[in-house]
Amino acid sequence: MTARTVADDIRDHATRAPEAIALVSPTETVTYAALADRVERLARILVGAGMRTDERCVVALEPGPDAVIAMNAVMRAGGAFVTLDVQQPVPRLAAMVGTACARFLISTSALAERLGLPVPGPAILLDRLDTLPELPPPDRIESTSLAYASHTSGSTGVPRAVMVRHHGFHRFLRFVVRHCELDRDGVTLQLGPLGWDASVRDTFAPLVAGGRLVLLPRSVLLRPDAMFDALDEYGVDTILSTTPTFLTALANHPGAAERLRRLRLIATSAESLRPFLGAGHRRVIAGRLVNLYGPTECTVTATCFEVPAAPDAGADLIGTPIDGATVHLLGDDMRAVQDGDVGEIHIGGAGVARGYAGNPRETAEKFVPDPFAATPGDRVYRTGDLGRRRPDGTLEFLGRCDRQIKIRGYRIEPAEIEGALLAHPAVHGAVVTPAVDDRDRKYLVAHVVGVLDGTTDAELRAHLARTLPPYLMPRRFVRLDRFPTTRNGKIDRATLTASGAPYPVAP
Repeated sequence: MTARTVADDIRDHATRAPEAIALVSPTETVTYAALADRVERLARILVGAGMRTDERCVVALEPGPDAVIAMNAVMRAGGAFVTLDVQQPVPRLAAMVGTACARFLISTSALAERLGLPVPGPAILLDRLDTLPELPPPDRIESTSLAYASHTSGSTGVPRAVMVRHHGFHRFLRFVVRHCELDRDGVTLQLGPLGWDASVRDTFAPLVAGGRLVLLPRSVLLRPDAMFDALDEYGVDTILSTTPTFLTALANHPGAAERLRRLRLIATSAESLRPFLGAGHRRVIAGRLVNLYGPTECTVTATCFEVPAAPDAGADLIGTPIDGATVHLLGDDMRAVQDGDVGEIHIGGAGVARGYAGNPRETAEKFVPDPFAATPGDRVYRTGDLGRRRPDGTLEFLGRCDRQIKIRGYRIEPAEIEGALLAHPAVHGAVVTPAVDDRDRKYLVAHVVGVLDGTTDAELRAHLARTLPPYLMPRRFVRLDRFPTTRNGKIDRATLTASGAPYPVAP
């Protein structure tokens, strides 16, 4: 069965409205006709260099129109793109190239020289295209072939490359277009950093809809005043990929409600939305707020929740499965738990990835036979996340299985303590991590942000004691102005854990 790709949608828009604006950056404006032509030419060069179905091609470019064109060209040529954030450390980028089993590279002469990535096959340098041979790209793409590979953290510390197929990818993009009501008049800001899995949502869904995609430097996006100005300057009405941590930083900025008033929709993912809601920030957003949940291994998103104007800040609600996805809550015996009971979230359906590139062992461990499959061979992905289903069918996220901490024989879920802390009016964010004292005894540290000048540790303990047993009580409270974040905008829990010095034992 053949698959439709984003390149097909771009060609259709170019035929219908060739002068409509597809991409806008501070240095360049690209129409749909020009975008289709540039994608087609680069695809012909890739095929001329030997690209075939499923071959992976590294895209190592600065954010901007060239990166969007390169990703589309790889898919048009029948390959799978592997986009890198070129600001990350070179050793990590080199490891990602290796785990993706990539054979091609699209970059520039300067970046290719600086990065020195170990790509064994042809390097297509955008500033040296004139003499390269061209061959026609394939007439059709099989639905089961790869669209892209995106990296996720591995249990060994080495990033794993998740192989995502066309039929799941394009189906997901069509869902985003429908649910988020994207159209030809919409203007979307590309906010997710390249290489982060959620960046495919805000990069490609607007192009599938025939709308306008705004591409800005990270130096603008990471400064609230500059970003607010850009929203006004470019007429942005949609943000499809942000994290609750980043959204909290915007909401805390003076005048945020007024500066965000033009946005008709914000979609957030990758973290718990509960701290944002607990701090009362929903009122800052006049438009729709959509909470998306899903791992890289299931094509970015598996469930969706429309956050009401007066939300329940006491629970992490992730909604119901998107079109084509199934969600099962299973016990250790792989049997479904009763509604209201806690189970591990298993995701099935069209979005389940092929697996990890070059890693059959971990693929077999995480992608397991679907116990409810109508078709033999269907698989579900074991997320390692805990959840429960409410009577109305809404799913509630309860934290990670592998974040559990064992102290003095008790199994502790940090999310339970974090949730209790967020119920305190002065706490706007909370992260609980383990630490070890100088007698090698494990204990809990609560890292908190908020308006805490007049709140003592004793008061926080008294607040927790109303709902939690003594073994869930943190020994230390660390007050922070803000949480450290990764380049993707998630809270950097590893940094918080490593920052805790051994707690001295009283004599």
